[in-house]
Amino acid sequence: MLNFQEFLEFVPKLVAVSLPATEAHFKMAPLERIQFLENLDKESLKPKIAAVLMLIYPKDNDSHLALIVRNAYNGVHSSQVAFPGGKHESFDSNFEATAIRETHEEIGIHPDKMKVIKSFTHLYIPPSNFMVYPFLGICKEEIEFIPDPKEVVSIIELPLMELLSDELVISTEIKTSYAELINTPAFKIKDHIVWGATAMMLSELKDVLKIVI
Repeated sequence: MLNFQEFLEFVPKLVAVSLPATEAHFKMAPLERIQFLENLDKESLKPKIAAVLMLIYPKDNDSHLALIVRNAYNGVHSSQVAFPGGKHESFDSNFEATAIRETHEEIGIHPDKMKVIKSFTHLYIPPSNFMVYPFLGICKEEIEFIPDPKEVVSIIELPLMELLSDELVISTEIKTSYAELINTPAFKIKDHIVWGATAMMLSELKDVLKIVI
């Protein structure tokens, strides 16, 4: 357990720490994906832009991280575990504003109750041709989630100290856009298998938290 008030004392260190970037991302990526990304000219693909929010908040005074389970739909990210977020729109003032707006739309938290404290390393998602910009945010009060039923099946409330445990890390076999069946590291969180871009972002957050906590 990490008391939320104790977590807030670490925020200045979190803001100041250097990001491990791809070193952390690649801990949760299959070798095939690493090789694929290293040989890819991403800019030539003119990727779409998205932003997500890694939101930490108190629940029974314990620090938690919010994840969503996406609805089933005809798309590459159907039914996957993700951070709240979505596509950058022209009316968004910046990528941070996109993350806040999309989090409000998807899980019902008012923008005034969320504060972004740090940007994390962006990463490219090949199947959907998106460049995703993650942000770390905090909400200082307990949350009453209001998920958008069109997009969100359920919300996973992950105690932050559980993320820091290596017991969540497993190896699993998946089908991807660049390989038929491959073994990949993943997080097993409350009976959900979290892999790909979300696992890579979680890995960077985990490494940063381990530096400062």
